[in-house]
Amino acid sequence: MKNDIERILVDEEIIERRLDTMAKEIERDFPAGPIVVVILLKGALVFAADLLRRIPRELSIECLNVASYHGGLESSGKVDFLDRHFPEVKGKHIILLDDILDTGRTLAAVAQRLREEGASAVHTGVLLAKDKKRAEEVEADYVGFAIGDEFVVGYGLDYKGKYRNLPYVGILKLSAAT
Repeated sequence: MKNDIERILVDEEIIERRLDTMAKEIERDFPAGPIVVVILLKGALVFAADLLRRIPRELSIECLNVASYHGGLESSGKVDFLDRHFPEVKGKHIILLDDILDTGRTLAAVAQRLREEGASAVHTGVLLAKDKKRAEEVEADYVGFAIGDEFVVGYGLDYKGKYRNLPYVGILKLSAAT
């Protein structure tokens, strides 16, 4: 897998330091009491697990399976909710975690659905935010790193199900994306 990486964009040590800071920001910003964390699968799983261990308060964790890339290098433009069950969020403070903010469609669609289901507040956090014009006007409340408009893998992000377990974020070689 390492041979398929053009270069490392964000290494493991830098990620760990940024997660420490993000956890402190979340702890500072949320009112006292429990937080419901909604993790978008599968990409945000690694990021969320490492981030949440740093937040010293009561959390309940929900996972949503959504898809927008469908195995390609770009968003399909359509967000599919793949779960039959939607978490109970009415009257609760939510932090929605995703791996990457790209077109904004996924984050906007899920945040809107959480609001429609009665969440009292929805905050968003992403490991990566691409510095580009988005299809939806949405920004995350908590961002690990701003990156260019490149296809990245590692630390939960994948290409066709591979590379999620790399401990860093790297740029995938075009030759590996075949």
